[in-house]
Amino acid sequence: MQHSPQVRVTSVLIVTLLASTAAFSAQRVQPVDAAVVDGRPSAATCAQLGFPVHRADRDSAAGGTLGQVLNKRTRTYSLEAAPPPSPAPLAPQTSMADAAAEVDAEARVNTERYPDATPNPIKLVDDEPVSTFSIDVDTASYANVRRFLNEGHLPPRDAVRVEELINYFDYGYEPPDDPGTPFSVHASVVPSPWAAGREIIHIGLQGYDLAEDARPPLNLVFLMDVSGSMDDPTKLPLVQKALNLLVDELRPDDQVSIAVYAGAAGAVLSPTPGTQKLKIRCAIDAMRAGGSTAGGEGLALAYAMAEQGFERAAVNRVILMTDGDFNVGIANPEMLEDFVAEKRDTGVYLSVYGFGRGNYNDTMMQTLSQSGNGTAAYIDTLQEARKLFRDDFSGSLFPIADDVKIQVEFNPERVAEYRLIGYETRALDRSDFNNDQVDAGEIGAGTSVTALYEITPVGGPRSVDPLRYEDNELVEPAGEGELAYLKVRYKHPGEAVSNLIERPIGDADRPQALAEASEASRWALAVAAYGQRLRGDPWLDQDFDWSAIAGLADGARGNDPFGIRAEFVQLVRAAPTARSVNQ
Repeated sequence: MQHSPQVRVTSVLIVTLLASTAAFSAQRVQPVDAAVVDGRPSAATCAQLGFPVHRADRDSAAGGTLGQVLNKRTRTYSLEAAPPPSPAPLAPQTSMADAAAEVDAEARVNTERYPDATPNPIKLVDDEPVSTFSIDVDTASYANVRRFLNEGHLPPRDAVRVEELINYFDYGYEPPDDPGTPFSVHASVVPSPWAAGREIIHIGLQGYDLAEDARPPLNLVFLMDVSGSMDDPTKLPLVQKALNLLVDELRPDDQVSIAVYAGAAGAVLSPTPGTQKLKIRCAIDAMRAGGSTAGGEGLALAYAMAEQGFERAAVNRVILMTDGDFNVGIANPEMLEDFVAEKRDTGVYLSVYGFGRGNYNDTMMQTLSQSGNGTAAYIDTLQEARKLFRDDFSGSLFPIADDVKIQVEFNPERVAEYRLIGYETRALDRSDFNNDQVDAGEIGAGTSVTALYEITPVGGPRSVDPLRYEDNELVEPAGEGELAYLKVRYKHPGEAVSNLIERPIGDADRPQALAEASEASRWALAVAAYGQRLRGDPWLDQDFDWSAIAGLADGARGNDPFGIRAEFVQLVRAAPTARSVNQ
């Protein structure tokens, strides 16, 4: 990766919640359930700890400014090598009311940004027999698409990433037998429900789940966006509720630091053990929104704090909570990408959680998460926060495999064409597969990853005319009934050398009919069809409409104790009457 020149960010304001933080940092404050009401610590309890708590009935309409909550300090930070936070002379306090008002006005204008990713084309096996990509366990697109549909609108096409819709669900793949292998590999070949004469190769990876006593300690830095654009019930207040759910899961060996950013970046809470949940909750609850968005400086500070508490045996991770609207200081996506990629090599991961509407910057979120060895998710409701930080806690925070790459070679004697469904932003060159210096995706404990290829068998309805003088001779004869050959590369966390898993995909993986395919395959196909229809992809037959998609999904719901699949069926049924996002 090409790195930009060093960029110095001078006179960045470093914010400290309390001048007396060090005085009580050694206190052993045990969690007290009675001191927490509706997920928030009581004002009296936090006041006893020295935290200012501004309740809604005492705040201004804007929820208070950053200057009302924090003492501002001056310090110099660099995106190349951010030093750990340290005391510095107090700077004069400056009101941010005018800046907050300007940001609030801008937030009412829809400026949401999404990566421009053209759907993968159909490729001829004779021309390009090998497909290579990095896996992706992000789910941000699913929750964001749900938000649009629940508001009665169709999502923008670029907001729909089909692989993130598919990977939102658990498929019940069998876990690995050997604990030395972090995941198992599954494959099946089923008839395409939306294109006669074509087939779908379904690839699934299932990670092993870590027993609770086998999970390493956590060194987490909560990086909270408290800029004016976050002053909305679906933003900062939801961030606070979500983080309190994560605090519930902390163990005595875990530690948490908190940093914030608005027009300035600030250290709010020094490393605090998981036994002091109430202290952590009070620091989270004290935050109020106001000011512009110096996200780049916030990242530099958060990484510095993570490095300050770094433990090689721990999971060291920055958890960024934002709408992605970086509008002050270092806001260039390429520059931030280079910075996060460099920090990735230090062993500090980055997970990004998006919130809100109107100015949601999905492009920035994807750039940061893909460069930071982390995941990207979107939180539209408290229920989604529970799914991520309670139900899927281990998968969200504990990596079991790094730099996971998939490569599929198609047999030209059996397969004429193929296209990868989704993963447009994860494509790799063929030579990248064996190059351990090339970054790829991560798999968390207990999570599954699914990928789908649509193939046209030789003799089937091709989309591209064959060459008159093509040569189908194989370098090495394929095994009997072999359609493709699957390879998966991965690294154990913290290791530099990759491992290889490989297996053929062929007739033995094919059921007799779609109705006899596994529940996992039928559900994955329904979700893939939903995403392609939302995006307006040209590959689906017109008669495979919303009703057909809902029917396929309804027949593959299986055991659905939390109603997640039932909710999906309702989203499919809502799509035909949803309006364009511009209406």
